[in-house]
Amino acid sequence: MKSRTRAFNGLICALALASCSAPPKPPVVDPASKRPANVPAIVELQICRNDLHDARLLAAKSDRLAQANAEILAQLSQRQQSLAAAQEAAAHQREPRNRVFTVLFAFGSADVAIPSPDAQALVEAARLAALVLLRGRTDGSGDSLVETRMARARAVAVRDYLVAAGVAPQRIRTTYQPTGDHAADNESAAGRAVNRRVEVELYPALPLPLGPSQARRP
Repeated sequence: MKSRTRAFNGLICALALASCSAPPKPPVVDPASKRPANVPAIVELQICRNDLHDARLLAAKSDRLAQANAEILAQLSQRQQSLAAAQEAAAHQREPRNRVFTVLFAFGSADVAIPSPDAQALVEAARLAALVLLRGRTDGSGDSLVETRMARARAVAVRDYLVAAGVAPQRIRTTYQPTGDHAADNESAAGRAVNRRVEVELYPALPLPLGPSQARRP
């Protein structure tokens, strides 16, 4: 009995030693889990995926560029509008306009006495004007030789004053009206002081003559 047990144990030990000395078996790979990386269809699919990714990146970049260009265009448009408005405003400011100065006179006098600031402004504007029209006036209540001479003398006095200040005489025209063109109430002393005047009309451009058809229009 003991001999059989020993033999059985010896067999078991032999089997154990045999199993330990045998090399391990290689792992078994399931063919279904293999990834056919070199299959042409798979390669083409990967290329398509890469191309799609690159296209998406380019599209996003294009969107950003388009948005940036739109913002730049909007800023340029706004700037152009601002510049156009500024140029238009500057043109209106530079646009020459007709101006009228009034030179007042003492009773019965044709002496020109203009305050210094007003005199300087009048002379500077008259030098730039293409036409200077002088209209002599009096505070007379009726036509008479005296009033006529006074109105004319005042217009001539202002003309001589402007010529002496450097205004070209060929650009000055004089006219006068002794009565009937009052600027204020001629019944009061203050009104008569305003009526004793020469109106200096300054034109930046010479008037254009009317054609025959324009002259006949009502």
